[in-house]
Amino acid sequence: MAIDNSNLNVALLIDADNASWHAIDPVLTVLAELGSVNVRRVYGNWTKPGLKGWRDMTVKYGIEPQQQFDLTKGKNATDMKMTIDAMDLLYRGRVQAFGIMSSDSDFMPLAMRIRQDGYDVYGFGSSRTPQAFQNACSRFIDIDKLAAAPASAPVEPVAATPPQASARKADVDPELVKLLIDAYDNVKRDERGFVSLSAMGQLAANRSSFDVRNYGFKRLSDLIQSVPNFSTERRDDGRVFVRRVH
Repeated sequence: MAIDNSNLNVALLIDADNASWHAIDPVLTVLAELGSVNVRRVYGNWTKPGLKGWRDMTVKYGIEPQQQFDLTKGKNATDMKMTIDAMDLLYRGRVQAFGIMSSDSDFMPLAMRIRQDGYDVYGFGSSRTPQAFQNACSRFIDIDKLAAAPASAPVEPVAATPPQASARKADVDPELVKLLIDAYDNVKRDERGFVSLSAMGQLAANRSSFDVRNYGFKRLSDLIQSVPNFSTERRDDGRVFVRRVH
């Protein structure tokens, strides 16, 4: 049975100095997968002209601005304040999932600590975000690609993909292919060699900060169809299954 996340309380904490305001709309859309984003806070020194874009977003998207002065040159109090607030929210027990919007690796320990209590942490940052923070998140999403993604188009049903069609599929990052193959190899197969796409995706996500949006896709089924190593079929109950073809 699918888990209903519609009632989960989600907190989004934004490091204004290290996150682009252009991606806030798609970030909120992604977090809607987890539940309702009821806590929205953005942290920064609002006397800085460079944060004007974020100031405008606070009104448009109902984000609560948090003022942090730069008391010492070269030191940023924003990270500490975000961490304190996150731990307060965690211990109050009213937030069940977190979004951290930043490209700063200093938030790696925070993401790891939240996950230790069994809560999802979605990280949003640029492609230059240190790998340590990316891997600490349940999922990490490149906001540059997210903001540049086209509007959703109608999705065609997933049809069975014959092995001979795989030659027409796009080349994909070898590390991604390895991750998907490893996930496939560790999921129970049926008598025809097919595995559940949802089970395969869950295993891949558990082993890394994997998210299909980082590869330009909106659904895992669309990504799988672009990988030469797999064929897919949708069965009568609507579920998608995957088989390795080479």
